[in-house]
Amino acid sequence: MIIRPKDGWLDLRLGELWSYRDLLWMFVRRDFVSVYKQTVLGPIWFFVQPLLTTLVFMVVFSGIAQIPTGGLPPMLFYLAGTTAWNYFAACLSKTSSTFTANAAIFGKVYFPRLIVPLSVVTSNIIQFVIQFALFLCFLVYYGATGTAVQPQWGLILLLTPVLLLMMGLLGLGLGIIVSSLTTKYRDMQFLVTFGVQLLMYGTPVIYALGSIPDKYRLLVSANPMTPIIECFRGIYLGSGDWSAGTLIYAGVFTLVTALIGMVLFHRVEKTFMDTV
Repeated sequence: MIIRPKDGWLDLRLGELWSYRDLLWMFVRRDFVSVYKQTVLGPIWFFVQPLLTTLVFMVVFSGIAQIPTGGLPPMLFYLAGTTAWNYFAACLSKTSSTFTANAAIFGKVYFPRLIVPLSVVTSNIIQFVIQFALFLCFLVYYGATGTAVQPQWGLILLLTPVLLLMMGLLGLGLGIIVSSLTTKYRDMQFLVTFGVQLLMYGTPVIYALGSIPDKYRLLVSANPMTPIIECFRGIYLGSGDWSAGTLIYAGVFTLVTALIGMVLFHRVEKTFMDTV
């Protein structure tokens, strides 16, 4: 094997990722197992976290603030939003510290550095599937009790993998951009934590897009996560303000962000050991 430096901006060498796929799965297993290792509840936390978050949203935003949920049961409305949002937020938060958290191993052995953030995105899919199963249980329960929810099964089969891919790529792209900047500007580490929280309030997770005043709707609609959340609610609950055009916009934004992130990531990885 001959290891050569990457010269061009687009010299990404993504084919190496396939050659190191065994290492990717090792990192995925490590990330998944280490999250709740030596905890009492273990993987049960995957269920407890979204449930507690949903209950808090129901009490504060639906009960006290009286924010409308578009005629949907608050439990389903908030659980649908948090299930999708948690996956994106986890991908963004955990990949944003790729260089600083893995400096020791990066300085000892060569492998495609992009393997690490990719393993984070992949391991978070497992967490998403668990929380998604919880959401489906509540969906079936409310449907069986006669609640007016209208799942669109054809679109569910078609768009669920697309939405999952978009959330993962968007979180990956933004995360590795932040990670690349963090090698020189450590302030980014402090911005990520509350930046993700602020971004959630700019996304229709706790409110319906249709309930926003017109003067703010364009700003919220410019958020690429808005069409994804609205589409997720739309295909599973039958209530969501989305269209093919808004979803295409989110897809293009996601691809451009992921490309910029990978280019910047590969440029920084050549010299980050001198600055990290």
